[in-house]
Amino acid sequence: MKLIRFTLTVAHFFIMIFLLGTLLNAYVPPKTFPYLNLLSLAFPVLMILNLLLLIFWAVSRKKRGLVFLLLSLILINPTRRWVNYSEKSTEKPNLKIVTANIHSVQDGYGEIFSYFKSVDADVVLVQEYRTDFNIPGYPYSQMDHKVVAINSKLKIVSQKILVKTEIGGGLLCDIEVNGKIIRFISVYLHPFMFEKTKLTETPEINTYKPKVKYIVGKLIPTFKIHQNEIAEIRKAIDDSPYPVILAGDFNAVPNSYEYYHLGKNLKDTFMEVGNGSGTSFHDYQFPIRIDYIFCSKSIKPVNYQVDRSVKISDHYPVIAEFKID
Repeated sequence: MKLIRFTLTVAHFFIMIFLLGTLLNAYVPPKTFPYLNLLSLAFPVLMILNLLLLIFWAVSRKKRGLVFLLLSLILINPTRRWVNYSEKSTEKPNLKIVTANIHSVQDGYGEIFSYFKSVDADVVLVQEYRTDFNIPGYPYSQMDHKVVAINSKLKIVSQKILVKTEIGGGLLCDIEVNGKIIRFISVYLHPFMFEKTKLTETPEINTYKPKVKYIVGKLIPTFKIHQNEIAEIRKAIDDSPYPVILAGDFNAVPNSYEYYHLGKNLKDTFMEVGNGSGTSFHDYQFPIRIDYIFCSKSIKPVNYQVDRSVKISDHYPVIAEFKID
């Protein structure tokens, strides 16, 4: 039994090191050491293992469990970025937005337009549209080259393309909301471009090691591309004379370099007013939150919802409401 406890202690130590290592993504860029960013992808599994071991130490009445518990308290906010509970806001919203990656839409926009009209948001931000995206009833729209678009019922007073690559994009629109200008930024960071057949058992890839090599080979270069894209988007946020709402598909999970640096000095609306799981991408059998809505500290989030009632693509739409004073 002593050997088992010693082995579990060593395992728990390394699990805790890996979990705490995700905090370094706020400081260490991918071009310096990209492997830290890999830890953010493993965070849910590592945290579940941590919780199971904490229960084991509690049942075993071992003092070492208290040490691991105290270290785990540091990880409360990183965990809340995946699963959260917040009290219902009493504020009355006066701005509603929805963001969605609509990549899997193949047969025109009829169904998706109907969905957005039923949501009745003031501003709609989409990623990976295929042809001109103009929702009926939304008189203002801006698009780049089939990557990101913004449709608005409210007046767009200025716009700018921030990031424009073949498969990544960022779009800025300054929109008049209740007499104030709010800067909306729709983001789609460079995707990882996984071939799904290579993530399952096939004659070509039938062992664990080649799959890991393939996945890491896709992740590391993309992390570095994200660093360049984030620098351009951050400038639009930092230089903004107006409050900012940043939304879209970051192609990155919570506690990653992308999360920390795009969300710097902004509020994660899921953490502010969201409940339950923040998972927004449902194509893999693994909890993945990669769609976000952030806002400036001067903006009050009121409601946040990942709408799992529809499957308009491989992403669930994310809806948020705000109080703009």
